[in-house]
Amino acid sequence: MTAFRFNPVTPHPLLAPYISKMWVFESSGRLPDQDRKLIVPNANLKLALTYRNGLVARIADKTFIQSENELSLTGLVDSPVILDPQDDAQTGTIIIEFNPLGAYRLFHLSYREVKNKIVVLPDLIGNRAEELQSQLADAGALDLKLQILQNFLIKQLEKTAPDPIYDYCINRISDFRGLISVAQLEKETGYSARWLHAKFSEHLGTGPQNLSEIVRFKQFYEAYSTGTKLQNLKEHIYHYYYDQSHFIRAFKRFTGFTPTDLQNSINELATKHYTS
Repeated sequence: MTAFRFNPVTPHPLLAPYISKMWVFESSGRLPDQDRKLIVPNANLKLALTYRNGLVARIADKTFIQSENELSLTGLVDSPVILDPQDDAQTGTIIIEFNPLGAYRLFHLSYREVKNKIVVLPDLIGNRAEELQSQLADAGALDLKLQILQNFLIKQLEKTAPDPIYDYCINRISDFRGLISVAQLEKETGYSARWLHAKFSEHLGTGPQNLSEIVRFKQFYEAYSTGTKLQNLKEHIYHYYYDQSHFIRAFKRFTGFTPTDLQNSINELATKHYTS
């Protein structure tokens, strides 16, 4: 049986407001065939360094391969992801998950172009990423790799300024757990839905309504991942969804399965990813 784990890492205080979580994924080989190998959308963008072995990910109908000692950025994902080590060998990956407030402050690029994609960082920001990859490959110790990565991100943070209207909307969506409407955001900010959609697309890669749908579903999947049965969640479903069929459509959209199908299968990767 393949052993794998997510080891949490505490981010630097300057980066903490922009990082949802930071961890090291370690695996003794490819995941068991019977495991779904599923990663469920959680509204975060991800920076990954494959310092030992590589990773293969499938998003919708596209396959992305990240080789050893490569840095990649995963844009906002609103489809289920199937993930496995590239080779059946020991694997080590540093993963930094940026919350929706974070990515635009660290990388100046078109986030619409990386939605539902995994792109090696040099293809996005050029020579700086090439140099960073070389430094990380030369750094033997894991702690040193983490330090180099975070120092790079702190320097990136110094180059950008916050966008107060966008940040306000992100915080409101978070506070309301995805239940605030775009019309309410229009009313509170004084900006039109079209303007807000363009701003979100620029900084995140998707609009406020789609983000709200991911955030809303995240509440349920976190509870579901800790072993809470669907029957025990029904009382809360009607607070977030019109009816049970509305919830099941969202469940199938973000996981690829019905709740019953997924609950009757092995999906240890998704459970540990959400609960670590």
